[in-house]
Amino acid sequence: MRTKEEIRQDILSLIQEYTDVEQAAKTPFRPGQRIPYCSRVYDAAERMNLVDAALDFWLTAGRFCEEFERDFARFLGVEHVALVNSGSSANLLAFMTLTSPLLKERAIHPGDEVICVAAAFPTSVTPILQSGAVPVFVDVKLGTYNIDVSKLAQARSEKTRCVFLAHSLGNPFDLKAVKDFCDKYGLWLIEDNCDALGAEYDMGHGPQKTGTIGDLGTSSFYPAHHLTMGEGGAVYTNNELLSRIMYSMRDWGRDCVCPPGTDNTCGHRFDGQFGELPRGYDHKYVYSHLGYNLKATDMQAAIGCAQLKKLPTFVQRRRENWQKLRDGLAGLEDKLILPYYEDRAKPSWFGFLMTVQEGMSRDTVVQYIESKGIQTRTLFSGNIIKHPCFDHIRGTDAYRVVGSLENTERILRDTFWVGVYPGMTDAMVEYMADTIRKAVQ
Repeated sequence: MRTKEEIRQDILSLIQEYTDVEQAAKTPFRPGQRIPYCSRVYDAAERMNLVDAALDFWLTAGRFCEEFERDFARFLGVEHVALVNSGSSANLLAFMTLTSPLLKERAIHPGDEVICVAAAFPTSVTPILQSGAVPVFVDVKLGTYNIDVSKLAQARSEKTRCVFLAHSLGNPFDLKAVKDFCDKYGLWLIEDNCDALGAEYDMGHGPQKTGTIGDLGTSSFYPAHHLTMGEGGAVYTNNELLSRIMYSMRDWGRDCVCPPGTDNTCGHRFDGQFGELPRGYDHKYVYSHLGYNLKATDMQAAIGCAQLKKLPTFVQRRRENWQKLRDGLAGLEDKLILPYYEDRAKPSWFGFLMTVQEGMSRDTVVQYIESKGIQTRTLFSGNIIKHPCFDHIRGTDAYRVVGSLENTERILRDTFWVGVYPGMTDAMVEYMADTIRKAVQ
C-alpha cells in the first residue's frame, strides 16, 4: 500500500499537469477583447499550496499562516504581522487597537477626532464612526489624489487623536509632512496600505516600505490587490504594545498568547489573577479586550505564501504598465489631468487615475472606453459623505468637514481609472492607451 506522502505527491504532480494544460490553451490578446481592471495572476504553485493545506485539513490558522506572517514581516521590514480575513478587517483591527485601555491617555474614545479623507474606500472611515469617534474630512489634491497636507493644521482640534489615510491607488501620500504633523501633536498614524503594497517612501534616510512608517499599516489580499488569498488582509507594526493589543483583539480579545491548538506555553495557565476573576482561572479563557475573531484560514495563507514569492515581480510589472500608459497618454493634458507622484515616493500602482478636464463628460469618455472592452472604475466612493450610508448622520456632529472639499467633489464627478495589473501584456497596455486617446479626441 502506498504511503500518504506518496499519494500527496501524485496529487500535487497532477495539479502541475492540469495547470500546464490550462496555460497552453490560452490565446494571445486581440484588440476588443475584454481587459479587466484587475485579474488574478497565478500558476501551479498557488494551487499546489492550496491543495496541500486542504489535505492537512487543519482549516483554521496553522503552519501556512505562521509562514506567511514571518515572510511578510521580512518583506516589509517590520517586527509584527497579524494575518486577518480581509483588508476591511485589517482596517477595523488597526483602528480598534488604538481604542485599547492599555494605551491609557493615548487611547481613542468616543468623541475623539480622526483626520481622514472623503475620497476613500468606505472601510477606512467605517471603523471611526462605528467606534463613536468623529471623522474629520480633508480635501485631496488632483493628480496625486492624496490628502492636501496644507489643510492638516486647519483640521486639527484639541480632540484630534489620529490620522487615518490610504495611499491612493498605490501612490504614497506626503508621508514626511503627515508624520511630522503627527509627531508634533502626539497623534497616531494609520497607513491604509491596501492599494500600495510594495511602494516605498524616503523620509530622509533611505527608502522604506509604505505601511511601516506610521504606527500601524494595513494590507488587503482581495483578488484585485497586489497579491491575493481570495480574501485576506494584514495589520503590521513595530510597536510592541500595539502588537500585543492587535493580536488580542484579532483573537476574540483573549489575554493568552498561545497559538491555536497549544496550551500553557508560558507555564502559568492556572496561577494568574485577572480582573475580578478567581485566582487561577484558566488563562486560555481570560479576555483583556472586547475583541473579534478575524483570523484567516490556512488555505487562504497557503495561496498567499506562493503569491508572496512573486510579489517583487508583480510590483515591477505594475510600475512598467503604469509608465507605459503615462507615456502613451502624454500630450493629452488639455483633455485629461494625468497622475503624478511626489519626489520622495516610489509608487506600487494599483491603477491609473485620470480626471477629465472641465467642460468634458466623464460618462461619455468612460462609455466609449467600456464599449471597446476596457473595464473602468471610479475612485471608490468618490465622496463617501454623499452616499446613502451617511443619510442618517448627514448634517450632524457625527463627522466634521474642513473647507469645501472642492477637489473631492471634482473626483466624484470627473475621475476614473483603468488597471495596470501584472498579467497585462504590452499589447493590452498599448490598446488601452490608444483607446483612451480616441475617447477624448
